[in-house]
Amino acid sequence: MILDSKRYAIRYALFYTIIIGLVLFVPLFVYTSLVLDINEAKNQQELKKVALKIISKMESYRGPEPFVYPRFSSYQSGLYDERFKPIFSLLKHEPTAFTPGYHKEGAYRYYILELPKNIYFGAKYLVISKTFDPWHIYRMTLLIGVGILLILLLFSYLVLKNFSAPFAKINQALDNFIKDSMHEINTPLSIINVNIDLFSRKVGHNKHLARIKAAAKALANIYNDMDYLIKKDRIEYAKESIWLDIFLRERIDYFQEIANLRNIELIDKIAAHPTITINKTKLQRIIDNTLSNAIKYSKENSKVEIYLKEHKNKVILAVKDYGIGIENPQKIFDRYYREDMDKGGFGIGLNIVKNILDEEKIGLKIVSKPGIGTTFIYLFTTS
Repeated sequence: MILDSKRYAIRYALFYTIIIGLVLFVPLFVYTSLVLDINEAKNQQELKKVALKIISKMESYRGPEPFVYPRFSSYQSGLYDERFKPIFSLLKHEPTAFTPGYHKEGAYRYYILELPKNIYFGAKYLVISKTFDPWHIYRMTLLIGVGILLILLLFSYLVLKNFSAPFAKINQALDNFIKDSMHEINTPLSIINVNIDLFSRKVGHNKHLARIKAAAKALANIYNDMDYLIKKDRIEYAKESIWLDIFLRERIDYFQEIANLRNIELIDKIAAHPTITINKTKLQRIIDNTLSNAIKYSKENSKVEIYLKEHKNKVILAVKDYGIGIENPQKIFDRYYREDMDKGGFGIGLNIVKNILDEEKIGLKIVSKPGIGTTFIYLFTTS
């Protein structure tokens, strides 16, 4: 129940960084496209200039000495006839097409210039080439993007951590208050139960004592839920092998006094003697909250039936009431949700049950008809 400011800051810093990163993707994509277009235009202009230098060199040749073909460190070139056969070529990679203009083929960029016929050593085409690696642009964009996201992540983390710190302190104080309150409640609650038992032995059955004891048990069930919520993230609940029928009968006996207040009969229809492997505290939270809700939402002078049987390798526990039913079965496991606000409680019992079912991989099916009743069916795996 404690707000972990560091975990909160990391979680939401990541969330906001991802959202803003997705928003930044569009301008970064546009930026990368523009840079690539600019570089391609630059390449084209450079190749044109080299082509003009070569043509100028050939035009200035008058002979009779051998013609020295121009060479460049970053560019390769070649002369080709009208059949695309090389007359003289320094190209490392020849183009696949000789259409005049600017071409892109993999890591190579070409500029092909069509020459006048029978002027430049019988050549029809002048091809200028250079290598171009667009990945350095992608890498630069990636570094920019990652840098922005890292700065944003760090900034978001620091802001959110400082923002959540006061709430973490308040939450810690509230958590300590709840723990202290739970401790203070446990002591008088234990004294009440002990003295009721002692007084009952002395004076015998008394309906007023029975009501006090039932109310104390109902309060104890709420206390146990709160105690589980406080401790569930702090302690490890060890599993053990439990005889489910014996444990179930103990809980039925415990809740019978609460059911008696509304003249509800808890009917034992246990027909199996299975063992399951689970933590006893978790199992008690499942059974106690299920029985408590069945009693709470049953009609007066009715009954609650508890079934237990085995089928193959599954243990089936069903609790059936004849009460008001459930209008929103999909909502009853939400924390603080209550189907009927007049029935009391805090709306945390079934939320605890759902969390335990998910942790222990226990199946659940709910069959409910408003005005007729509800059946909770649990599927356990046998030990």
